[in-house]
Formats: sequence, C-alpha cells, structure tokens
Amino acid sequence: MAGHSKWAQIKRKKAATDAKRGRLFTRLLREIQVAARVGGGNVEGNPRLKTAIQTAKSYSVPADNIDRAVKRGAGASEGDAFEEINYEGYGPGGVALIIKSMTDNRNRTVSEIRHALSRHKGTLGTTNSVAHNFVNKGVLSLPRGAMEEDQLIAVALEAGAEDVQANDGTWEVFVPPAEFNAVRRALEEHSSEVQGEIRLEPVVTVPVAGETAEDLLKLLDVLDDLDDVQSVVANFEIDESELGRLES
Repeated sequence: MAGHSKWAQIKRKKAATDAKRGRLFTRLLREIQVAARVGGGNVEGNPRLKTAIQTAKSYSVPADNIDRAVKRGAGASEGDAFEEINYEGYGPGGVALIIKSMTDNRNRTVSEIRHALSRHKGTLGTTNSVAHNFVNKGVLSLPRGAMEEDQLIAVALEAGAEDVQANDGTWEVFVPPAEFNAVRRALEEHSSEVQGEIRLEPVVTVPVAGETAEDLLKLLDVLDDLDDVQSVVANFEIDESELGRLES
C-alpha cells in the first residue's frame, strides 16, 4: 500500500502546518473532550482518553489546554457538547470513505459533508455501507535516525507490534489496538520523538490514477478542511510517481 502510506505522510505534513494555525490543536482537544465524556476523566481507567492525551502531547498541545478539555468532557466545567458521528460514502473511482466528525450540530455537519461529496464526484452512503473495508490499527512513527533497524524491530515486536516498515524518513510501527500503549511505552524508552494514533486502515485498496486520482485528492482536501471533520480515511492505492505529480 505504498500510495496509501505516502498519502498518510502528506497528511502528517499538513498536520504540522495545521498545528501552527491551531487547527490541529482544536481537533486533538475535541478528541480529548469526547473521550472524557464517553469514558470518564480518569486517565488510567480510560484507554481512549490516555491515547488522546499522549497524541496531543506529541504535537506539543499545552498541558493547560489538555486539562481544560478533560474537565469539560467529564462535566467539571461548561463547554460545547460535541458528539462523535462517522459518515460513510464513496469518492471518485468507487473509493470507500469513512469521515469522522465531532460536532455540536449534526444537521450542519451532514449538510456540509453531503455538499462536499456531491460537488466532487462522491456520494454519501448509509451506515455500515463501507465499514467492512477497514480495520482499526495502531500506528506509531518515529524518525529513521532515532533507532537502529534491528533494535527497533526487536523492541517493537517484543512489546506486541505486528510489523515495522520504512517510509521515507520515518519508521512506522503497526500495532493491534490493545497493545498500542505497551508498544508506545517501549519505544519511548529509546526515543522522545514517538508519535502515534489508533486509526482505520484499509483491508483492500482501490487503484486510482489520472483524472480520477486528481478528483479524489481534491475531495479529500475539501473534506479535511471542514471544521467539524476530525479525519478522513479512504481505501485507495495510487502510484507514488503519480502522487508526486499531483502534489507538485
């Protein structure tokens, strides 16, 4: 899935830019707030909240902001009542999409998502129409220079990881969700530059190229720029040379 992995890297670069604008911080803090509301504010008793806080810290979200988001979610202070809603649909070329949102107005959110899809050759689907194309997977990344390959593989696999892959300037470690925190702790003993998340990964991919690929990437950018959208996952495969052409 070289093309899909490359797209994940592009999204991380975009996330770095988002962080400077505060956009990424907003998304990370919403995740913390919802995690605290759903599972309570006790970090040790709420794995989702623990992961959300670790991810926020890896992007240098200030501790005070994190604490306030936990308190808002757990009901200790007033705040917007965000709810988590996933939308499913199709993009150009029949690519399956899952659009994760957090919103305080579901009518606004679904209207904006439907509008974006219809304008960019996509369609909104029904619940569970494409979910079978994806599985939850923990993905941890760190710079290639942070650890030697043999050491990384040994540490990661012993802690419970499934696979280690080289991707441009980073290592990517794929982990079952239940082992995510254990593997992360093991890696953090050797590097302070570990970032990670539990995300949906495609089981099978759909190849796209040419105009279809261009239309799809435009749609993904438009969806990703919607304020209520937390993330978008898609099961496409695109050749890296084609992706480089479209990126330029």
